[in-house]
Amino acid sequence: MRSALLLLFVTAALAGCSGTAVRTSQAPPAQVTGEPVSCVLLQNIRETKVRDDSTIDFMMRDGKVYRNTLSSSCPQLGFERSFTYATSISQLCSVDIITVLQQGGGLLRGASCGLGPFTPIALPPRK
Repeated sequence: MRSALLLLFVTAALAGCSGTAVRTSQAPPAQVTGEPVSCVLLQNIRETKVRDDSTIDFMMRDGKVYRNTLSSSCPQLGFERSFTYATSISQLCSVDIITVLQQGGGLLRGASCGLGPFTPIALPPRK
């Protein structure tokens, strides 16, 4: 009986540990309004909003919003909410890499992660 209870406890503890790896999105729900594009012009980006470790919304000067869902989770992106990139052209594209900027005694470079396609979306109105 004790062995069965110990096994149950260990199984429950391991299940709880594996739950910490589950990816949850903090991005607000959005309606897709068109086909994804590979690139956006840098000069048209007004601001970016990091939603979580794998989602960035790009607010454009013309009022459009493009949601970029990274191909995989980018450690600390959702916590730091800031990133940098380098490109030799006037566009940011789905093949480009972003690097998380970490605060603490100055800006430090964190994880580097690949962007995904830029999907046009409509965000729900603010309440």
